[in-house]
Amino acid sequence: MAIVLGPNRYGKAETRLVRVVRDGDTHGLADLNVSIALSGDLAATHHTGDNSGVLPTDTMKNTVYAFAKQHGVGEPEDFALRLARHFVSTQSQVHQARVAIESYGWERLGPHSFQRQGGYVRTCAVTVGEQIQVVSGINGLVLLNSTASEFHGFARDRYTTLPETTDRILATAVDARWRHTSDRGDWGGSFAAARDALISAFVNTYSHSLQQTLLAMGTLVLAARPEIAEIRLALPNKHHYLVDLSPFDLSNDNEVFIAGDRPYGLIEGTVTRDDAPPAGPEWYR
Repeated sequence: MAIVLGPNRYGKAETRLVRVVRDGDTHGLADLNVSIALSGDLAATHHTGDNSGVLPTDTMKNTVYAFAKQHGVGEPEDFALRLARHFVSTQSQVHQARVAIESYGWERLGPHSFQRQGGYVRTCAVTVGEQIQVVSGINGLVLLNSTASEFHGFARDRYTTLPETTDRILATAVDARWRHTSDRGDWGGSFAAARDALISAFVNTYSHSLQQTLLAMGTLVLAARPEIAEIRLALPNKHHYLVDLSPFDLSNDNEVFIAGDRPYGLIEGTVTRDDAPPAGPEWYR
């Protein structure tokens, strides 16, 4: 039996960057969390401790800050592509670079005043190697319909206690990511339109299951945005339980609920075009 080194990578995780753009009295703000991972001809450092091919992770952190100053930030996809291409092109032992970014939104209150947006986090993950793959996404987009949702006719066994319902609250915190057909595009416009399509499908779908809503959301994103090849969604079912008010001689006609925390149902699925180009391996991680 032989024991061999398998796939491996290393990098600098969660470099926090805030970049202020000073354009006279009006300032702009970019707030990012940047993670970098490099892979390639790195066997020597594992087998013998030879670090001649290991670019320090501290250098990666410094590169993030230097590039933010030299080139600006712009759209997170563009910044991630610039960083990933830099590491692959300047380090011959590096065959693939992956840069993942969380972008935190700020709402302008004045020329140089801002309020942090708490509604969701914009994400992207770029891989540069034998092929280039750009994946954008959104985390923590909390949505709720107070009606227009049912759940009944489900399978039962001896442990089933859940009652059927024809009128329930449907709530979720959307985590979605989608891969693009190209490494060039209007990243900001594409993200905004995909986000709006997710919201519109949730609002306008009469739901018999969260699975049905997931497919509707993914379908509308692909229908609206031809540059998106495939979308993956994870929808936790944020349960709301009707409170029993009968001990107080009060009725409860779907008005007073307990917002459940955990456990929760988790619905996951992928919606894709039948002619979508093949995905890179990073898409499946």
